[in-house]
Amino acid sequence: MTAVLLDTHAWAWSLSGDGRLSRPALAAIEAADTVLVSPITFVEIAQKVRLGKWPEMEPFIDGLAALLGEQGGSVAGFDPAVCIMAGTMAWSHRDPFDRLLAATALTYNLPLVSADAVFDGVVTRLW
Repeated sequence: MTAVLLDTHAWAWSLSGDGRLSRPALAAIEAADTVLVSPITFVEIAQKVRLGKWPEMEPFIDGLAALLGEQGGSVAGFDPAVCIMAGTMAWSHRDPFDRLLAATALTYNLPLVSADAVFDGVVTRLW
């Protein structure tokens, strides 16, 4: 495996050393040559912190980009093709964050590291 895309929670759990990150997921991240995070992940974390829904991420919020770099990760491409795919893909799931993550994984042919089974049948999910 050369590259993986991390779901928002998978990345957050990797930052904090959270035990909810499964062993196979952690192994996939460690084995990947390239670990990518979608730009929408930064929006999702910031919004949840702002709304008080993810207070444990508040200490990380100002340094998220730097933390990604320290982990050796990169930001995935976020272009009109990804956005159009997210909006038009035949998938009943309405969450815009998940739709953009799925579209990114599909556009760049990447497996998605995620605990969320909602992605099953849409993208290749590693967990």
